[in-house]
Amino acid sequence: MTDLQLNLTEIQENIASAAKKSGRKANDITLVGVSKTVSLELIQNAFDLGVQHFGENRVQEFLLKYNQFEKPNWHMIGHLQTNKVKFIVEKVKLIHSVDSLRLAQEIDKRAAMHNIKIDILIEINIADEDTKHGIKPQDALFLLEQMQQFPNIRAKGLMCIAPYVETPEQNRKYFEKMNRLFIDIKTKPLHNTDMRFLSMGMTGDYQVAIEEGANIVRIGTGLFEGKQKH
Repeated sequence: MTDLQLNLTEIQENIASAAKKSGRKANDITLVGVSKTVSLELIQNAFDLGVQHFGENRVQEFLLKYNQFEKPNWHMIGHLQTNKVKFIVEKVKLIHSVDSLRLAQEIDKRAAMHNIKIDILIEINIADEDTKHGIKPQDALFLLEQMQQFPNIRAKGLMCIAPYVETPEQNRKYFEKMNRLFIDIKTKPLHNTDMRFLSMGMTGDYQVAIEEGANIVRIGTGLFEGKQKH
């Protein structure tokens, strides 16, 4: 087996185990392969092994890959500038990183030009880190209420990037907080909001994230990098 096959098998087993702990099944969890800086050949190999979703951080790199390989479900998971929205709006399945009304307005405008509706997630700065994008948890509902005016956007859930920590358990409190916010917003009568997706957890902590309610995990290093030889 290749390193990619070994990595994917291990991730799938870990996802199944974590999902079981949270009373769900493995197929309730969507794996997004974080393909930033990853070669198109490796992305193709992962796709052939069954990975259907890939996440890109930078618009320019995404466009180069998309123009050669349209088949996967592409996600924009990195910070998105308003002036780059026009390049991606009809090409991605889900934008994970909406963190301002201005960005939402631009997405709505560009989606209207293509006569489509765009699914987005609200990015939450769950640990209030100065180095991270995202809005404060207490501001999420207000932003969603303001977004009611945009008919070409569908808010599908929340996303966060947890702090870099020594052990996954250190992030459990943030994932738990995200899930509480997610569940709370679900109860609100927002006509263009359908809280389906909670995108949280990366290579170092995705199992804990799943245990705390994540149903989208974004894994790059753990999927695409080779096993360490001992």
